[in-house]
Amino acid sequence: MSTPLLFQPIKLREIEARNRIVVSPMCQYSAKDGHVGDWHLVHLGKFALGGAGIVFVEATAVERRGRITHGDTGIWDDAHIAGLKRVADFVRSQGAVPAIQLAHAGRKASMARPWYGNGPLTQQDLDRGDKPWSIVAPTDAALGESWIQPRAFQPGDFQTVLAAYRNAVRRAVAAGFDILELHAAHGYLLHTFLSPLTNTRSDEYGGSRENRMRFPLEVARAVRDAWPAARALFVRISSIDDVEGGWSIEDTVAFAGKLREAGVDVIDCSSGGIAGSATAATRTLVPRVPGFQIPFAERVRKDAGIKTMAVGLILTPQQAEEALQAGAADLIAVGREALYDPNWPLHAAQVLGVDPNMERWPLQYGWWLTRREGLLKKLGLRK
Repeated sequence: MSTPLLFQPIKLREIEARNRIVVSPMCQYSAKDGHVGDWHLVHLGKFALGGAGIVFVEATAVERRGRITHGDTGIWDDAHIAGLKRVADFVRSQGAVPAIQLAHAGRKASMARPWYGNGPLTQQDLDRGDKPWSIVAPTDAALGESWIQPRAFQPGDFQTVLAAYRNAVRRAVAAGFDILELHAAHGYLLHTFLSPLTNTRSDEYGGSRENRMRFPLEVARAVRDAWPAARALFVRISSIDDVEGGWSIEDTVAFAGKLREAGVDVIDCSSGGIAGSATAATRTLVPRVPGFQIPFAERVRKDAGIKTMAVGLILTPQQAEEALQAGAADLIAVGREALYDPNWPLHAAQVLGVDPNMERWPLQYGWWLTRREGLLKKLGLRK
């Protein structure tokens, strides 16, 4: 039998991943002043041990004011490099490709951690020491009632934020990451420039789709110029706003084509999040069912001529393999499923018949587990 696509290596520029399984960026809201710590090392390290091809550090703020919460990881200061390097080095040592997502929360910045309400900061948050800060967005429209009102982007803000992204790239290089992703989805800064629902500017950065794409494309070009040519660049997009009158899949295809021209290698096809918190987005058009976002990845891949990553309720190895075999995507991202089972890739290899003897497991685990399997067979509990 030929090796399933899910377990065939993939080369992205000069970076090769051992398989097509990616662990998505998942915010842990557990950093201190942007610094990653032991939690992040163990959290991300176990996915590398679990056999993933690429492991992403969560949405990492390029500016202090661009954090979602006080617990966000940061890359706005050189002091953040050492902690991030520790993570990247360990992930690589276990055979996975270390990756990081660069983000700016825009008008969704300065909010409460999910377990403290996932909304505007309250007096209880202030009592814990989590105080609000000033935020920026394309316009001065707040996310909703009781949310902080952002200051609309002024001419100087464009260059300031572009410089923040360039400096973040420099730090990502110093930390040893091989793949970079720009977060342009879920109602954060770059997404709010794209969506007609949130970008009502009347200058060259608002109005037509071309104008609304202008700043996100400027960021993508600046990052590509600063990022080594041998290393891959991803962009996460909300394929649709999932709200009437919002950003559409046709818009995404057009944007993806421009990103390809700018040197982006992979489009990470998510959706929604323009209104409300990213983890509790209001959806009206597309029901959340297993694989609900795979059709977006397929459409972008075929119509924009660029590699895509499918994400969203991809639960089983068979489902992932079917998407790859159908040509719907080039990579499969798992998030909460990886939290539930950090060894999802290793278990998928067994399910798909790629690793019957557990040779892909870390030596320290496989030695024990092969003996466990032998005992279970003797007891009649395994075929």
